Order: sequence, then structure tokens, then C-alpha cells
Amino acid sequence: MKGFKDIVVRCTEFLNRKRSLAYVCALLSAYTLFAFHYPFFSYVAENVSHDLNGTWIVCSMFILMLALNYLVFYLLLYMGRVVGRYLLAILTTGNAVVLYFINTYNVLIDASMMGNVFNTQFSEASSFFSWSAVAYALILGVVPSILLCRKRIDYGSIRLFLRNLAISLVVVGSVVAGNYKNTFWVDRHAPIIGSKLLPWSYIVNSVRYYNQWKRANQKEILLPDAEEISDSKDICVLIIGESARSANFSLYGYYRNTNPLMTEDGVTALKARASHTNTLNAVRAILQHKPSRELHEILPNYLARNGVDVMWRSSNWGTPPLHFEKILSKGKLKELYPEADNNHDGILFHGLKEEILESKSDKIFIGIHTYTSHGPEYYSNTPDEFKRFMPECRTVEMANAKREELINAYDNTILYTDHLVHSVIEVLREFPDRRACVIFISDHGESLGEGGLYMHGVPMNVAPAEQLDIPFIVWTSDNAKIKEIEQADHYYIYHSVLNFLGIKSSFYDETKNIFE
Repeated sequence: MKGFKDIVVRCTEFLNRKRSLAYVCALLSAYTLFAFHYPFFSYVAENVSHDLNGTWIVCSMFILMLALNYLVFYLLLYMGRVVGRYLLAILTTGNAVVLYFINTYNVLIDASMMGNVFNTQFSEASSFFSWSAVAYALILGVVPSILLCRKRIDYGSIRLFLRNLAISLVVVGSVVAGNYKNTFWVDRHAPIIGSKLLPWSYIVNSVRYYNQWKRANQKEILLPDAEEISDSKDICVLIIGESARSANFSLYGYYRNTNPLMTEDGVTALKARASHTNTLNAVRAILQHKPSRELHEILPNYLARNGVDVMWRSSNWGTPPLHFEKILSKGKLKELYPEADNNHDGILFHGLKEEILESKSDKIFIGIHTYTSHGPEYYSNTPDEFKRFMPECRTVEMANAKREELINAYDNTILYTDHLVHSVIEVLREFPDRRACVIFISDHGESLGEGGLYMHGVPMNVAPAEQLDIPFIVWTSDNAKIKEIEQADHYYIYHSVLNFLGIKSSFYDETKNIFE
């Protein structure tokens, strides 16, 4: 008890003792450097040469970050005063939270990752909760922030402000100039070291994401009308998987039989690679006819505008705006089918046969966007009857989990995916009067500890195969021949669906069609 009182007394004395702005900024800069940048310096130390120049890079990074943080903090506190304090308090707490994710999941903070953050649903965000995260936030973020907001500061004169500003600028300029010959090294490692700089990584990449989002969500550029539509009665179901990597599908050679039902269905498994490692950009790519920074008319909107009966069901997010009526979320499906289990993706397939029967159109397209293999709580995405591989990981701190248990939990999601795809095939077999097709493709893959990485979202230029190699699985009722394709991608979907539904248009690309 006496020790605790001593700590309180010392903290009170520290807060009440007025200190110069330079002292406070130097202390805050040092704290930011030592508390939040171990991952940064660990990476730098591992990737520099073990000679005098490598030592200089590490030392110069240390000095540069110390000086830059001091410079920015000094400007914010001098010009912002109270507002500056609260802003830095928010950033300090933000640093603590981001550090938890970097240490726990080895994530890289780039624009795509910030897109994941801003588009995360509450149910998804809550799955990352752990007491370790709370400890990071409180100890490294909240407590120092309270001390900063309560500390008495002597801001000094404008002359002193300009002098300290000039000194810090000289230090920064000198270190940058002294590293001129290391520009190539910095440029080569910039995507990773930039993602570990706190708070600048998430500030800069939030702006970058906003600019990308603004471009991506501009008004859709309409594509040319369909030139011809066949008279055949066709139905195509596109299932977009979440975080499903082909490496864990027995259809692609995995040692476990994770696809018993689809194997019996006689599906075709194409080798494919994702265009992005995050849901937002990947789903957009799946529904676009070509790579573009502009938002061209996405597949379901185009089909609906040209007379196809389009239905969309989703338990996920990231789909560009949809412009037709038959859109059902997981919540809406629960209202329609209160007896169904809404804890898993099986509800997305509930009542599908009845909806098809109600359609009066010769052409039907159904899009289903699932969530099944999204981490970190893989175990929560599968019903009990699909927990074949046990024991399974039940912690969100994947780095602390037993690898075999983590793999078990993930493989159960693939087994459940096999059941879901098979269930659609079974429904379509009940419509012998229609040509039917089911296409399953994942938005991206998933890392399960390989190379110290977990989940997804790594920048494309350094993304591992686990996050890029995805399943592209096709079933047709008439055993339509599939081309021998060395490697497909997301942009094959648009043109393959048009071909199957017998829709001809001027922008159609036969080289992106999977059907002979």
C-alpha cells in the first residue's frame, strides 16, 4: 500500500512540476520511439548488411524518427495547445492498439489494411477482442495520454519556438543527407518499414484509402448494352468465398479430404490468383470486367439492366453499390426465415429454391457473398456437425495458438464451404429444364502462420502465395467443357458469366472466358 502511495505522490509531483515544451516533446518523442517501434527496428536490423553502413542505417533511423517526432509534436503542442494535447493523446492510444495488431497478427498497415478497418462491421471487429488488446490500450495508450493531458507545460517565447524548430529541422536534414547513398535500400523496403511507423502509417494510409475510396465509389460508368441474348433458359450462381485459400482444398491436392461433396459432384478446379489481398478491392475486381481505377458497371448491375433476373445474398461487406431490388442481407433473411440458423452462412442458401421458382425470367443470376473462412475466430463460422478436425483453435491471438489447432479450425471452414457449394448444386439439379452453373471463387487467400503472417491484407508486392492462390471451382449441369487455363484471375468471372448466359456485348473478352 505504501509503495502505491509513493507512486501516486511521484506522479502528482511530476504533473504539477512545470516543464518546458521542449522537455515534454523530447520525452514524448522518446516514449513513442521506444514503446511502439520495436517491430520497426527489428525489421530494419534483420534486413541491413552487418557492416558499418548497416549500423549507420539503424542509428540514422533512430535519430531521424526521434527528431521527426519531436518536430511534429512540438508544432502540434505549441500551435494547438489543449487541442494538440488531446490529438496526441488519441494518437498515442491509437499507436497502442495498432501495435497490438502488429505484434499479434504481424499485419502491415497500408491503404488496403485501413480499408479493412474502416469497413469492418461491429460483429467482425468484436471477434478480435482480447484482454491483451485491452492491456495494450490501457498501459501503453490511455495512461500516458492522461499524463500528457494533465502535465503543466511552459510553452516559452516565439523566439525559443523558432530556435528549437530550426535545430530539429537541421538534424532531420543532416540525417537525410547523410543517407543519400542508402536511398535504394529505403525505397526497396519502404512498403514494410512504412507500415510499421506509428502513428504515421495509419494516418497517411487513411488518407490514401479515402482517396482510393472516393475514386472507386464515383458514379458507375455504364457499359454498352447487350447486343444479343440467347433464347435458352439459364441460371448461374456465383458464390464469392471469404479468405479461402486453395492450399487447403483437397480439390487442389491438400492431404485432408476437405471437399468430399464437390469431388462427388464432378466439379472442375481451376488454378487462380487473387487480384488483391483485401475484401474491398478483391470483390470489386471479381465484379468488374477489367482492371481499372474507374468504377465500371459491375456484373450484377449490368445483368439486371439487360433483363436478367438478378438476386444477391450476403453476410459480408465490400460489394460496390447494387442497383436492383432483390438484395437480401443475413439480417433480412433471418426475418424471412426465423426458423433458420442465422449464426452461420447456411442461412444465405435458405429459400433459394423457392426464389428461383418464383422467377418468370429465362435468365437468372444469383450472387452469394459468404463470410465462412474469415478469421480470427474460424471456429465460430462452422456449425458443430462440420467440426471434423479437432481440437480446434478458440483464441483470437493466433500467434499464441497451437498451429495444428489453428489449421483444424480453418479446415473445418473449408469443409463447411464444400457443403454450402454442394447444397446449391443440389438445388439446381431440381431444375432440369434450365442449363445451370455454379462458380465458387474466393476474394483472397489466408496466412495461417507461414512466415509469421496471419490472415490477409499484405501489400500485393510482398504478399505470400497463401494470400494469393485461391480456389476457382466450376460445376455445370450439362458438363460444359472448361478450357485448359494455366492461371485464371478475378476478371475471368464477368466474361465467363456472360458467355454462360448467352449474352453478347462489345466489351466481351473471349480470352477471359473459361468455357469452350
